[in-house]
Amino acid sequence: MKSLNLIETFAEFKETKNIDRPTLMRVLEDVLRGMIRKRYESDENFDLIINTDKGDVEIWQRREIVLDNETINEVTQIAYSDAIKIEPDFEIGEEVSLQVRLEDFGRRGVLSAHQSLKTRIIELEKDDLFRKYKEKIGEIINGEVYQIWRKETLVIDDEGNELLMPKLEQIPSDFFKKGEQVKAIIKSVEMINHNPVITLSRTDASFLSKLLELEVPEIADGLIVIRLIEREPGDRAKVAVESFDERIDPVGACVGVKGTRIHGIVRELRNENIDIINFTNNLGLMIQRSLSPAKISSIELDHDKKRAYVHLDQDQVSLAIGRGGTNIKLATRLVGYELDIFRKTDIIERDEDDIELEEFADEIEHWMIEELKNIGCDTARSVLALDVAELVRRTDLEEEQILEIQKILQTEFD
Repeated sequence: MKSLNLIETFAEFKETKNIDRPTLMRVLEDVLRGMIRKRYESDENFDLIINTDKGDVEIWQRREIVLDNETINEVTQIAYSDAIKIEPDFEIGEEVSLQVRLEDFGRRGVLSAHQSLKTRIIELEKDDLFRKYKEKIGEIINGEVYQIWRKETLVIDDEGNELLMPKLEQIPSDFFKKGEQVKAIIKSVEMINHNPVITLSRTDASFLSKLLELEVPEIADGLIVIRLIEREPGDRAKVAVESFDERIDPVGACVGVKGTRIHGIVRELRNENIDIINFTNNLGLMIQRSLSPAKISSIELDHDKKRAYVHLDQDQVSLAIGRGGTNIKLATRLVGYELDIFRKTDIIERDEDDIELEEFADEIEHWMIEELKNIGCDTARSVLALDVAELVRRTDLEEEQILEIQKILQTEFD
C-alpha cells in the first residue's frame, strides 16, 4: 500500500493555490500527527520528515530501551533484546528511532487522514479566496458569464472562482449571454456558512468612479478628484470633480477631446447619460450646476430646513426636473438639500388673486391639503404651478389624486 494519494493531494494543492510553504508544512504535519494520535494516543515521541518538493513523508518513532523483565509501554519503550536485533551496540536507557510506514496505520486510517487533508485544503482555499477578494473590494474585475438565473448571474474569474452579481446590482438594460465577458466592481465579500460569497455590482456609484479612474489618467494620478457622485443606473449620473492643478480643466479632462474618454464609459453603462460638473463649496452655485442642463433664474436657501427654492423660466422647468424626475432627484442627492422648483411667474400670480388651500376643505381631504402645505404649496396657484410629476415626487399623493386636486383648483379660477 502506498500513501493513497495523501502526498499527491498535497503536491497538487501546492502547485495550484497561492499558499505559503510554512502553512503547507503545518497542514500536512497536523494531519499526520492526528493520524498518529488516533493510533498511538500520543504523538510526543514521533518525528516527521516532510519533503514538499518530492512528496515524501517519513515518520520516525523514538522508543527508550528498557530491561526485558520490565513492563513495557509499546508506544514509548522497547525491550533490550529487541533493540540489539536492530543494532548490537545499543545499551539500556538509549533511544531507538524506528521508521513507521503509512501502511502500518491501515487502509482506513490512511483514508481518514486523506479525507482530513482534503478538508483542510478546501478550508485553506476558502480562507485564501476570502482574504484575496476582501483586499480587492472597490476594484473592477473582468469575468466571464457562466450561468444566468432569474435573481442573479454567476460570473467566473480568470482562476475559476465563482462570483455572484444579483439582479439588483445589474443595470436595468443589462442583458448577458453565457460566455460573455462582463466588467463589474467587487462590492462585498462575506463568509456565509463557511463559504466566501463575493458580490459584484454594476449599479454602485463606485463602479462609475473606477471607470473614470481607468479612462482619465489625471484622476489616477491624483490631479483631479471626484468629490461627489450620484447615479440612477442606466439612466443618468452626475459627477462633481475638482482639479488640484489650476492649469487642468477637470470637466474637459474627464470628457476628453470630442468626448473620447466619456463615450467608452457611456457605452459600458448602457448609454447612461453622465453629467460632469465642477465642484464648488458655494452651495448656490453648486445647485445651479447640479441642475444642468436647466438654467436657473434665482435661488433662495433655507439652511435650517436644508431646502432650496429654485426659480426658473417656464421652458427650463422640465429640463430641471428631467424625465421621470431623474435630474432633480440626482441633484437633490448630490447637494444634500431638498430642491423646490418654481416658475418665475408663479410668485407674481400668487400675490394677485390667489386662494388659500384651506378654502377647498369641503372638496379636498384635509390630509391631502396638509401634504401640499408641507412642501410649501399653501395656495391654489402654487399647486397649479408645479407639474404633476414634481408633486408626485415631493408628496405621498398619487398621480390620480393630484390630477383631481388640480382640476378642482383650476375650476375655481375658470
